[in-house]
Amino acid sequence: MALEKTLILVKPDGAKRQLTGMVFDRLEAAGLDLCAAKVVSVSEEHAREHYKDLSDKPFFENLIKYIRGEFHSIRNNKILAAVFQGEDAIKHVRKVAGATNPEEADPGTIRGSFGRITTDGQFENVIHASGNREDADREIKLWFKAEEII
Repeated sequence: MALEKTLILVKPDGAKRQLTGMVFDRLEAAGLDLCAAKVVSVSEEHAREHYKDLSDKPFFENLIKYIRGEFHSIRNNKILAAVFQGEDAIKHVRKVAGATNPEEADPGTIRGSFGRITTDGQFENVIHASGNREDADREIKLWFKAEEII
């Protein structure tokens, strides 16, 4: 087992539905430690950089609008960005988060409990969780300065 850090974003649907506390409760109950958190206004440039690996996907433009709060009338495009750490944190967070598609997520996971798919087919899956160590390293540096992480 390795001590890892991973990025969590409570997406606009999670923020609007006031699920942030429940998301953090579940992550902490899984034995993960919060080591950074901040409310962030997501610019289009920042969103595109975060999701650049998905830029060739047909859903990319909607993903940018989604993370910026355009589907949820989130003022100032704000979301909560956080870094959690722990033994094999990436794997544990992915397990607690559940499958990206809320309909495929186990019922006890964050996405299984709170996620949904809109009538327009937009996934509202509450959180972003880094997929692997390389993604986590890149994403943490994109959202946080080193001195912001305790």
